[in-house]
Amino acid sequence: FEQIASASKGKKIVMFLDYDGTLSPIVANPDAAYMSDAMREAVRDVAKHFPTAIVSGRCRDKVHNFVGLSELYYAGSHGMDIKGPGSNPESVLCQPASEFLPMIDEVYKVLVEKTKSTPGAKVENNKFCLSVHFRCVDEKRWNFLAEQVKAVIKDFPMLKLTQGRKRSSSSGPALCGTRARRWSSCLNR
Repeated sequence: FEQIASASKGKKIVMFLDYDGTLSPIVANPDAAYMSDAMREAVRDVAKHFPTAIVSGRCRDKVHNFVGLSELYYAGSHGMDIKGPGSNPESVLCQPASEFLPMIDEVYKVLVEKTKSTPGAKVENNKFCLSVHFRCVDEKRWNFLAEQVKAVIKDFPMLKLTQGRKRSSSSGPALCGTRARRWSSCLNR
């Protein structure tokens, strides 16, 4: 830390950490992606030196529960739900997609219904986006599952479809503005 601090004199360093596959292992069941106590202590140590944020496609509350450190910034739903340090509900800094929550809930219900015939598929509601996990789906059914998801999403032009690692689709509102701009706004408050 001392090397980073001395090399960055006069600059503000912020640490952005991903959760899945970085702080926790990738596992078949996304609800069992726990970070180790040693990793938690390492993150706590980083946060003593630099403002630190955990950024994830998951629901912000779920990541916060997994990590359990109140001194961090948490960003869920790919940056659509950002909360600052502390337990105060007023510390929610950015939720630009709030108006889309009813639509996201509707799409979630449709996706659960559409994909239930595909063994191993799991639809996850991350509040401001949805994920369809296919890590446990037979590889021969991946294309079929992808087509099912595309068929649902095409009826909701405000949603954007993206690909992840064995997470076939994450859909959230296609909003103007970048994540970097949202973070800059949050960190300068």
